[in-house]
Amino acid sequence: MTPLINFHQLANLSVAERTKLQQRTETDLSSFEAKVNPIIEAVRVEGDEALARFAREFDKAPVESGNIAATEADFAAAEKTLAPEVREALEFAAGSIRKFHQEQMPEKMWLHEIRPGAFGGDRASPIPSVACYVPRGKGAFPSAALMLTIPAQVAGVKDICIITPPGPNGQIDDATLVAARMAGVSKVYKAGGAQGIAAVAYGTQTISKATKVVGPGSPWVGAAKRLLSHIIDTGTPAGPSEVIILADDSVSGKLAALDLLVEAEHGPDSSAYLVTWNRHVAEEALAAIPEYWKHMSALRVGYSSTVLSGSMGGIVLARDEADAIAFCNEYAPEHLEVLSKEPFQYLGRLEHAGEILLGEHTPSTLGNYVIGPNHCLPTSGWAKTSSAISVFDFMKRTSIAYVTSKGYPDLAKQAHVLATYEGFDGHANAVSKLREDVLMNLPKKAD
Repeated sequence: MTPLINFHQLANLSVAERTKLQQRTETDLSSFEAKVNPIIEAVRVEGDEALARFAREFDKAPVESGNIAATEADFAAAEKTLAPEVREALEFAAGSIRKFHQEQMPEKMWLHEIRPGAFGGDRASPIPSVACYVPRGKGAFPSAALMLTIPAQVAGVKDICIITPPGPNGQIDDATLVAARMAGVSKVYKAGGAQGIAAVAYGTQTISKATKVVGPGSPWVGAAKRLLSHIIDTGTPAGPSEVIILADDSVSGKLAALDLLVEAEHGPDSSAYLVTWNRHVAEEALAAIPEYWKHMSALRVGYSSTVLSGSMGGIVLARDEADAIAFCNEYAPEHLEVLSKEPFQYLGRLEHAGEILLGEHTPSTLGNYVIGPNHCLPTSGWAKTSSAISVFDFMKRTSIAYVTSKGYPDLAKQAHVLATYEGFDGHANAVSKLREDVLMNLPKKAD
């Protein structure tokens, strides 16, 4: 029996019903946090022993505390086993990703004259270490390994590691190991879920404590990041996949249906909507989806049908173009694909999205793998304030300032007024005659 796909007409929804469409899996993580707390504590106290135990319990993988890290033999076996066409595709993707992020790099330092004799600027430098979380629960994602490690490597991070769940055989995915080697990363660990996040937050006997962790994951991962955000920088919020396909009347509803299934098949906790103001496009897509399911595995049909018939997916018919765009901006999706013969006409009005894919030849599949921009994107509405993973996630800015003797007097005068008003005597003294007296009485250097 074909699942009943949701068909929402915005004109008929109340404010509360429309708001409900905006919810995602990670809207409320409180129930996960209660379960994650003891996992975090166990890893903090027991280290590798807890990681191995949780791998056996949650991943059903035969992992022992002594084999948490990938070995040279594991890398060699992966290189030998991986199909040549997969390696070729990974190399192609890596080239695009590296080129994009190299172009994104800021200048190492800039210093501009802000006032006469007063200079201000920034110096960009890499963070010391980062852990890249590569999920595996609903499949293997070597593309995520490339998307996370290559920008870190381009940014100049010296200590990069990958944490990822082991497979049922207790091993790390071959393609993930090959991708890691392509990015110059040799530290890959069997540490998924909340326990993996705890491992890099506190450190274990095998895994070093990291200053930051990045990468998408399940609500368990999201809950662990939230609970450990005071211990480790948890980066851009990245939860289960989500997409909006925005389609106008110039395109086929069949094409919209085809692309809607891309992110919907990630898992039952994904979110996926086709948004259009054209009834024919909506109805054509509705009819096409069951036909496309005939070309997908039972697993992916199960995931996508759960999404499109559940509370976080389906087809949305807006009142008009403005209503459709407003819905997209309210939602702030991870992926926003604009299907139109003239997609650029909408770009200026689309305010919030992790990425915007324009036109009939830019499906999310290409964005996920081979165009170059990062596919690790903000979810759960965080696209309103957060951005895609970039080299900037692996760098920090240090402010630089320099004032000459000629520039000092004017700045000191104004700063003294403000410091006095705010009641900071030490601040005011530092730019008063007391400073001038000290500088005037410094011993002069001998010729």
